[in-house]
Amino acid sequence: MSRPSVIIKLILGLLWFIVHLAISLFSLWFDLIYSIECYLISFGLIPKYRKFQLDRLKHLAVVVDSREAKNVAKINQLLCWLSNVGVKYVCLYDIDGVLKKTFAPAMNGSRYGNSGKYLDVGANTKALTCCHKEMTIECISGSDGKDGIAKAASLLCSTCVNGNRNTCGNGEIVFTEADMSGALKAIGCGGPEPDLLLVYGPARCHLGFPAWRLRYTEIMHMGPLNSMKYGAIVKAFYKFSKKYQNFGKFVFSFLENRNILQ
Repeated sequence: MSRPSVIIKLILGLLWFIVHLAISLFSLWFDLIYSIECYLISFGLIPKYRKFQLDRLKHLAVVVDSREAKNVAKINQLLCWLSNVGVKYVCLYDIDGVLKKTFAPAMNGSRYGNSGKYLDVGANTKALTCCHKEMTIECISGSDGKDGIAKAASLLCSTCVNGNRNTCGNGEIVFTEADMSGALKAIGCGGPEPDLLLVYGPARCHLGFPAWRLRYTEIMHMGPLNSMKYGAIVKAFYKFSKKYQNFGKFVFSFLENRNILQ
């Protein structure tokens, strides 16, 4: 190997090391600042995080990686924090159904009949003693996703074959969004669309959460469950309260302009 090629490789290796070191230091500095900020928020030392509005947060969803969902103590702590903040409705999801197997058997019945597992946290007095009774949770898994939509489609088709002309559209198979929502509720896979989705896990995605319930949902990645922080939850809710949601205003503006043109 010639001397110039060796020198070029050494220079490229040195540049790679410098860039890698700079990125690592930047990431470490960012994580340090984030941890300090969460610590200060937890003790109420940052005024703007002391009070925030949760009026728009009617339904919250929490997605947890199935491997981390086995940590029941962390899940209980997370639910207690959410209850303390003032959340009234929580949907717990992991793709393998670990949360459903853990919490659903200990809770009493369904609040909305057969339209999914909408459960009262207060019913699980052993695992959730610190949580308020007025908070409601729903446990779903990956089986409520693709399998759920397949079962709902099968139900609609069987209803059509049995002669329900309202669904078939007088001989033509036409299914509306309302028909699909009704079928999903009938098989136990229905439920409200969450306003905010918190993701705990290594991947920055919803990990298979039912897509038909995420049309206008704000998604925030919270990092691993083992390193969750109370201040991070408060910060996420504060950011959500400051979000400008204009999908409803856009539709109104479009209809208004169309009427003017006509």
